Amino acid sequence: MKLLDKYIAKQFFATYLFASISFTALFLLINLIENLDEFIDNTPPGTDLFGYYLSLVPETVLLTSPLSALLASLFVTGRLSASSELSAMKAAGAALNQIMRPFAGAALLVVLFNVLNAGWLSPQAAVTKNRFEANYFNKKFDDLLDDAQIRIIESRNRILSIGTLDKNTMQGLDVSLETFRGAVMTRRIDAESISYDTTSGRWIFHRTQTRAFEGDGFSFRENPGRDTLKLSLKPSSFKDLAARPDEMDLLQHARYIEEKQSAGFSNLGRAVVNFHAKIALPAASLIIVFIGVPLSARKKRSGLALETGISLLIGFIYLGLEKALSTIGYRNLIDPALAAWLPNLLFLGVGALIYRSTGT
Repeated sequence: MKLLDKYIAKQFFATYLFASISFTALFLLINLIENLDEFIDNTPPGTDLFGYYLSLVPETVLLTSPLSALLASLFVTGRLSASSELSAMKAAGAALNQIMRPFAGAALLVVLFNVLNAGWLSPQAAVTKNRFEANYFNKKFDDLLDDAQIRIIESRNRILSIGTLDKNTMQGLDVSLETFRGAVMTRRIDAESISYDTTSGRWIFHRTQTRAFEGDGFSFRENPGRDTLKLSLKPSSFKDLAARPDEMDLLQHARYIEEKQSAGFSNLGRAVVNFHAKIALPAASLIIVFIGVPLSARKKRSGLALETGISLLIGFIYLGLEKALSTIGYRNLIDPALAAWLPNLLFLGVGALIYRSTGT
């Protein structure tokens, strides 16, 4: 069956690649038409415009990947059925699960590529995309560090508060570090500013006032110079807090959510949904194949127009469901992680029913 597997996988990849390029070109063309007025009014340089549309490619490929995978599975299976090759395979003893194997293997490679795309390529491209839209579309982006004060649970028993954070130098002003024993504060350090010493790997607190609480009294110490302390936070931690989730790679995004939750930020529905979507959306390319292959295997004959129509219908139902549930997850009306994965779970259930009704 290895020769047959290679034959099917090769056809799947060729069709997937053609569909992906076609869908991406179509979506970019639609985007160009929609924004034509903005381009005429603002006249961005050609290099900026080219860079902008190049930055849209990774995200567009990711979004259209389920459509492309579905079209590839429907078209290849339909063509095998129309040419009686599928019947010959079944006559030779190949069950549906054996025919599914090369499709699933090829789709798994697509999933791995799209995890790389969603986790690292798209975030890099989003930096260029967001900068262009801010400059030429006057688009505003929410910044979770615009809060009046940042409070971070630095460790299990310490809370770091920063009044103002300079996002360029990652230096903080109006800083306090509170140490607790249970619910009781045992020490508080107030400082005018905080900075990081790369040589010692320690944080420098400038012009500090230290209060130590013991029993009913406390001691006080003032240092007009500086104190050095070792914190679990690194400068990169603040950079992650200042970054936009769509510009973070998968590891940064996970650390971002963990640190924001520890810092007491509650409105993280959008960040959590987008994090899980970086895995759930790529996984849809594999799940959707379990709908396409059994569905097309049930037909005697099919053509490209019919396969394309079915792909668009099912694909847009998936994308519409994904968008609707994401919006609900953003508002924490349902668990954000569930909101990201629910379309996949629903389509996996539909695929299992179709597969079971088609037979093995």
